[in-house]
Amino acid sequence: MKQRIAGLSVASNTTLILLKFVAGALTGSVAILTEAVHSSIDLVASLVAFFSVRIADEPADERHSYGHEKIENLAAAFEAILILVGSVVIAFEAIRRLVTGGRTHLLGLGIGVIAISAVGNLAVSVVVGRGGRRTGSPALEGDAAHLRTDAASSLFVLAALVLVKLTGDQWIDPVAALAVAGPIVITGLRLLVRSGEVLVDQALPAEETEAIVRAIEAVSDDAVVGFHQLRTRRGGSQRYVDVHIQFRRGTSLEQAHRVAHELKDRIDTVLGGADVLIHLEPEDRLRPGQQALHGD
Repeated sequence: MKQRIAGLSVASNTTLILLKFVAGALTGSVAILTEAVHSSIDLVASLVAFFSVRIADEPADERHSYGHEKIENLAAAFEAILILVGSVVIAFEAIRRLVTGGRTHLLGLGIGVIAISAVGNLAVSVVVGRGGRRTGSPALEGDAAHLRTDAASSLFVLAALVLVKLTGDQWIDPVAALAVAGPIVITGLRLLVRSGEVLVDQALPAEETEAIVRAIEAVSDDAVVGFHQLRTRRGGSQRYVDVHIQFRRGTSLEQAHRVAHELKDRIDTVLGGADVLIHLEPEDRLRPGQQALHGD
């Protein structure tokens, strides 16, 4: 499913890039050309997303015993860097046109192409974003963010081209291109920060951690007396949880094993999918960082 959604994004971006480059060459509009550069970045990002979700879905192997999910976060970080580089290119070209001057031609053609691009990107971003949320794929979510940004910048450029056509003021075109760089930088920085948080094994959000604690505290078996060393992280769309569960003295291994499996299923359910590792420990005097259950 993730591969089909990423493939749709690739096909959409490829078509729109060709249209924008042709329209930019014919009209001489720097704003349209910068839109083409922006879409080119999105195409590379879509290709990265397409291949990264394929790799991320591969099962664990001898060299990657924890799986390949983090490749999606690495891909999202790469996409963020592409966005930031693209914003620099756009800003440079816009400033150059403001200094050297220039005129746009065939504005009706440019307006039509940009309008089609805005509608197309917005529609595809909805599909890709919905698929990213459904599968928990950061690569697809990042791709959807690119497409939404591209659609917004296209609408801005569209308005600028209409103003140029109505007023004849040529400076509006490069100023619009320069303004496009702002949202691109913000989007790139946000994606870079989010990807970096996962790559450095940041803990799951507080609400998810609290849900895990509630699941543990809801264990009704009196054999469980406490827990500690709860650790969480995320890789791609997969969540990882490991925790030490303490069992009352005299608890049989079979009973502890059964309770642990029930708890794993409970945590998996509250998180909507997780790889849960539970360490079985005997009852001991609680130390700092350990939490007692059932009033012990």
